[in-house]
Amino acid sequence: MNSHHPEKRLLILVGSPRRDGNSAALGTAAQRGAEAAGTSATLLFLDDYIQGFLPDLRHAPAPDDRYAELFLEHFLPSDGTLICTPIYWYGMSAQTKAFFDRSFSHYAGEGPEPARVKARMAGKRLGLAVASEETYPGAALGIVHQIQEYARYTHSDFVGHVHGAGNLRGEVAADPRRPLDAAARLGADFFTYKYSDYRLETPRARNVWESPAPALRSTPGGLP
Repeated sequence: MNSHHPEKRLLILVGSPRRDGNSAALGTAAQRGAEAAGTSATLLFLDDYIQGFLPDLRHAPAPDDRYAELFLEHFLPSDGTLICTPIYWYGMSAQTKAFFDRSFSHYAGEGPEPARVKARMAGKRLGLAVASEETYPGAALGIVHQIQEYARYTHSDFVGHVHGAGNLRGEVAADPRRPLDAAARLGADFFTYKYSDYRLETPRARNVWESPAPALRSTPGGLP
């Protein structure tokens, strides 16, 4: 077993109501890859924790469910989170959206908790696995963009995403793009894959990888 990052904790959240569906299959593959790489990985179903949406907190309390347990005891202590969701009307599932929406009640309140919550929300590694009936690659772009913006907002790193196609339970395994293998690789490399998101002022070397292959150039000194 490769134990290069045994101290890292990966949380895998499945936002599908199907326990044996394609989103769960992607999450399970990622968990298998992470554990084979020596990473502690926990897979949870959002349906077990979320039973309601975010209310107007000025006039009503948060739903009496297990969201606080999920957010405070599982999400915040994790070093990275992989979101697994089906694509419903070109967006994430309601369970998955509620996971993000409900966090507002913890970081926007008064007292000592919001500061701690904000500190633990920041700096995570984030990943995404989506399942859809369509193979159309644009079907997932809205969700990719939303996770990307959440990562930007929380100063986190969006390290990758996997898109698998299937409609029947488990049919994602038949996708010739082999998304289950891709999900396993994402789980295995979640904390070791090189992440870069350059700004104009970012110091950086000329090469991306430590041992790059010889660059092919059409003209000396030109772009590859």
